[in-house]
Amino acid sequence: MEFFFKPRGIALVGATPQAKGGHAILINLMKGYKGAIYPVNPRYPEIEGLTSYPSVADVPDPVELAIVFVPAVLVPDVVSQCVARGIKGIIIESAGFAETGPKGRKLQEDVLAIARAGGVRLWGPNCMGLVDIKAKHVFSFVSPTIWNGMIEGDVSLIVQSGMLSGGFLTDTMTHGTMGVSKVCSIGNKMDVSETDLLEYLLKDPDTKAVALYLESIPDGRRFLDLCRGAKKPVVVLKGGKSRRGAEAAMSHTASLAGDGALISGALAQAGVIEAYDFKQMMDVARSLAMHPVLPSDSKGRTAILTYSGGAGIMSADFLERLGLCVADLSPESEAMLAKVYPEWMPVKNPIDLWPAVEKNGPSKVYGTALAAACFDPNVDAILMHLFTGSAALSADYTPMAQMAKAYNKPLFVWLIGENDGAKKAHIELQNLGIPVYRELYRTVECMAAAFSHSRLKAASAVAFPEISAPELSPTLNEILSTQSGPIDEHLSKKILEECGVRVVAEAVAESAEEAVGLAEKWGFPVVAKGIAQGGVHKTELGLVRLNLNDWGDVERAFKDLSARVGQEGLVLMQKQVPPGLELIVGLFRDPQFGPSVMVGLGGVYAEVLADKVFAVGPVTESEALAMLSGLKNQKLLDGFRGAKPLNREATARIIASVSRLGASFPRIMEIDINPLIVADGEPVAVDATIVLG
Repeated sequence: MEFFFKPRGIALVGATPQAKGGHAILINLMKGYKGAIYPVNPRYPEIEGLTSYPSVADVPDPVELAIVFVPAVLVPDVVSQCVARGIKGIIIESAGFAETGPKGRKLQEDVLAIARAGGVRLWGPNCMGLVDIKAKHVFSFVSPTIWNGMIEGDVSLIVQSGMLSGGFLTDTMTHGTMGVSKVCSIGNKMDVSETDLLEYLLKDPDTKAVALYLESIPDGRRFLDLCRGAKKPVVVLKGGKSRRGAEAAMSHTASLAGDGALISGALAQAGVIEAYDFKQMMDVARSLAMHPVLPSDSKGRTAILTYSGGAGIMSADFLERLGLCVADLSPESEAMLAKVYPEWMPVKNPIDLWPAVEKNGPSKVYGTALAAACFDPNVDAILMHLFTGSAALSADYTPMAQMAKAYNKPLFVWLIGENDGAKKAHIELQNLGIPVYRELYRTVECMAAAFSHSRLKAASAVAFPEISAPELSPTLNEILSTQSGPIDEHLSKKILEECGVRVVAEAVAESAEEAVGLAEKWGFPVVAKGIAQGGVHKTELGLVRLNLNDWGDVERAFKDLSARVGQEGLVLMQKQVPPGLELIVGLFRDPQFGPSVMVGLGGVYAEVLADKVFAVGPVTESEALAMLSGLKNQKLLDGFRGAKPLNREATARIIASVSRLGASFPRIMEIDINPLIVADGEPVAVDATIVLG
């Protein structure tokens, strides 16, 4: 990938003296790139004082990279020329490919085939290329106005959308407070993908955190593996999670958006923070670049240093809303603060500094308050409010930053006040390694994200667990190897039982007498189910009989179900499990992430209630426990209205077993345990279906 970021010589195909994209690319190259630049356009002998070449074949050495900005129909010939010339990488910034429909998709496939046959890497198409702030490389048709306020930072971006990356970069660069390291716009990503670039940036010494806007993650498992092993924070904003958003993604960059809930679960599982907005994504990434590692067991106990009682109250509200808390100051900290406070004012957190500043001045008060918070073992983080525009509230930032770092207390600053002074303070604080925000809620959001990131990384395995296939009987192995479509409920549960899943007592009855005998063996009440060929949803087909309380009930149910399912069907008798909490455990194959698992509230309401958690399989039992903890209705799991609490460990073993089964047998397309009834706290599979491909 080095020839994209640090090429020896660049051919610009589509360079022009006219005010078009090809001219903007050339101006941007000339402003920063120190290597040889070769405009390619047969119409002009010279452009902007540089020799213009009629074709790529005429370009002299050295040349490792081509940037292409010509109509899409001309791109195959240009790529062929680049292959023949020995160019290593091509950035195609032209649009008109797979995002336009079948014809454009075919054109994109042809271009990719030419490049792969010649061993050339392709970046794009339908993108805005690459910007490297430190190297001053702008390989893009983004407006040259970005040079006016360019600030170097340590957060790198990967953006699937082309114009969005350009607009976002321009907005970021020209406001003068937020720096970036590299911005990579990948568009249709026909070859070079977000995963390739993430791998590069995780090794890049100029990048401390990576933020990504993605509409699809086609190589999902490799992406997650990189995130799991990453030593740098990764923040993702995923587009296309709604139905309409997914449809728009298909037309925008020809992307299969994927299941939004699964993607959220997969990202958390890999230790990734998920963002919901572009600016928020950047703020979170910048925070994590400055505070990448916090104690994973911390409760986020926060000392609030404020100049306003109202701001302190709102800070406390926001902390609680986002899962952090206001720290209880130690007696020693309170004693330190009492020395600078007026006698009439009690010392408490939030720490209102204004009365103390009036008495002792800002430098002494800010220094004392920060020291008290840094020394206090009850404080995990510090939220400081700063105001610019008043000499009475100005502070010396350097010793504050040094003290916070010396005591390893993450410091977050909410800054408000007069514009020029705020901008100056913003830059000064950031240069000292302190994240700064202009909105109070965003400040607390980023604090919460920093603690959440540490917990996620601590819980995230470095790689997917190694698995061994479950030992199944020869008969069940043959079924999984040869059959297709849905397996009936009884066989599905036999397979699950051999994998360690506890299933309800059941047996197939050949006659009414045998059905009655099974009922006597288990005790009433019992359940009878008709299993018809191809029939999965037995309730909808009227093939379930509950609460059979005597011989007569059993005989009538058997005869009725036998008539309904016919000679090819079966009647399955089951011991009736007492009513209890119903869960659903499932497995499915996602096109981006492969075998994936889900747990949620189940039963007949599985499709109505939205309380579900997803993860990419196979999962460990600890990951399965984390999935259970992610369900919204924790009160139901903990034992609601006198019910015994769920045996979470046993349930986690079931989830992990299902995930291992799906990962071991690629022909398994789906597994559905619904319901998994919690009887006296213990989970038992009452109904299940396995679907084979």
